[in-house]
Order: sequence, then C-alpha cells, then structure tokens
Amino acid sequence: MTSTKTNPGNYFEDFKFGQVIVHPTPRTVSVGDVALYTSLYGTRFAVQSSDAFAKAIGYPQSPLDDLLTFHVVFGKTTPEISLNAIANLGYANCRFLKPVYPGDTLSSTSEVIGLKENSNGETGTVYVRSTGRNQNGEIVLDYVRWVMVRKRDKAAPAPEAIVPNLPPRVDPSELGAAVPPLNTSQYDYALAGSPYRWGDYEVGEKIAHVDGMTLEEAEHQIATRLYQNTAKVHFNQHTEAKGRFGKRIVYGGVVISLARALSFNGLNNAFHLAAINGGRHVSPCFAGDTVYAWSEVLEKVEVPGRTDLGALRTRLVAVKNNDCSDFPLKDADGKYADGVMLDLDTWVLLPR
Repeated sequence: MTSTKTNPGNYFEDFKFGQVIVHPTPRTVSVGDVALYTSLYGTRFAVQSSDAFAKAIGYPQSPLDDLLTFHVVFGKTTPEISLNAIANLGYANCRFLKPVYPGDTLSSTSEVIGLKENSNGETGTVYVRSTGRNQNGEIVLDYVRWVMVRKRDKAAPAPEAIVPNLPPRVDPSELGAAVPPLNTSQYDYALAGSPYRWGDYEVGEKIAHVDGMTLEEAEHQIATRLYQNTAKVHFNQHTEAKGRFGKRIVYGGVVISLARALSFNGLNNAFHLAAINGGRHVSPCFAGDTVYAWSEVLEKVEVPGRTDLGALRTRLVAVKNNDCSDFPLKDADGKYADGVMLDLDTWVLLPR
C-alpha cells in the first residue's frame, strides 16, 4: 500500500499566474535564533547587538537583523516554490516595513506574478511576490524573487510567457517605516565602531571591506536549517552528486548575510537594511570558498519626513577568493569577473 501524503514540491508546470500560496509553518523567533545567526556570520551592527544601545536611541529592544527576518520569511516559501529549483536567480522590490523582535511569530504567503519557460524546454522561471507577516497580521517584509524550476514532464505545454515589470528601485518615501524616531543625541559612535554618519559618504565612493570569511560545510548547512529552507540543492548530497556541480550549493542568502556582515567594516553605522532594489546571484558558492565584499555608493538621499536619518543606495558585491582591493565586478566586455558571486543593489539607513 503506497502513500501520496508527502509533498514532492511544485514543478514548473504546477505554477499558475495569479496563484496564491499559503506557506507552512509559522515560526516564533527567539534570542536563541539571534545568537545562532550572530555565530554564523559575526554581524556587529550595534543596534541589533545591544538592547541598551537600541533602547537609548528609541527602540523598545534590539530588533532582529533585517536579513534574519528575510531568511525566516524566505525559508517558509521553499517547500512550495523552490524545492525543485535549480537556482534562485534574483530579487527585486524588497521592502522591510516593520521591525521584528524576539518573540514575534513570522509567517509567509506568495503570489505567482510571472512565468516563462526556458528555451531548453526542461526548466522555467517562476516569479513570485512573497510577503512576511507577524502574529498580528502586519506586513513586516515583502519582496519579489525569480527562480529556475525543473519541469516534471518535458512535454508539458509552455504557459503564456509573463514577465513582471519591476521598478528599478524602492522609492525613498518607503524607506523609514521599520525605524522608530531616533534620539540621535544618544547614538554613541564610539560604541558603534565608527564616527562616519550619512553626511560623510559621497556618491561614487567605493569601500573595500577588507575582511574575509571562509565558509565551512557545516556552517552553511546549519544556516539553511536555521531558516527551515528545504531546497534539495543545499542539503542532499545524494542527489546533487549527480547534478551539474557534483556537490551542494550554498544557499545564496548565506552569501548575502556574509557580505552584509563584512560590510560593517566601512559602513559601521548603516545599521538598517531598508530595501533590496535588485540582486543577482552571479555564480555559485561552495564550502571552502572565502568570501570578501566591497561596496559602492550609488545614490545619497534624504528620507522624506525624517531628519534623524538618511539613506545611501549601495551596490554590495560579494567575491570569492579575492580580497576586493581591486573592486572586481565586470570585464571590458561587460561580463562579470571571475569570482563575483553576488551583485546586490540596496538601500541602507544611517543616522544624520
């Protein structure tokens, strides 16, 4: 007697335009999650590290690191969206809308907003907008991502191709919602690790973040389990040994978190990741790679209605096995340089 009660994950032909998916399982985040996240990436932003620091400037307590919130919300979506994925391709229009604190419970839903079968007829790209809510139903985060998913049946007819038209950047008017009014007179720059605030950065400025971090197999496995991310490409060596790389791929969010943690050295006071305008995983990361990062200031704006903080639009680039002193990105032909893994367009907020 066989059972069909298990979830095999959705294949490309299972997705329908406009489909709304409610993802299991709600997750209450705790100080234990925060401690484990810190141990995995070494993040050092003072607002997320110290209750005393956060309370002094106007928070009720330290909020979660924005990317921990992102990963928990993202992880909920993987059993239905990317269990049968080959790769997560990119992100856009990601907005952090409300702070999350230890004790909050996060849940996720997704809407299919685009579909396009690939030319090989074996895979397709699925575009989804995923939304994370807290226990009160308040939206804390939403974002668009697109993922390459295997087809179950190569002969299945292709759906009508629909590719969403996404804005090039999140509007600055949407950037301050997740930060309470700040008492900047109590912002201790010595404890934060740098005297540089919003006004000290200039458009076009590039910062090599100096430090590097070698990623171990156990670390990326623990990180992905922390987010309850079940995508096969990150966990199952038995299946991935037969795949194109012959080994497990590091979850792209691990690379994002490492790059963000490394960016502390040079952007110490950019304590809030307010938005991800767009992003691309350029090449895979594997255990044993050493991750470095560099940033470029693309835009500098005031946040409407806020005199306590300002926004920098930054390009955050993660590179493997290159110290980034030469700011690697693209070659003369416009192709990404060897070793570039991540090209992420973000808004970060700093005190003024």
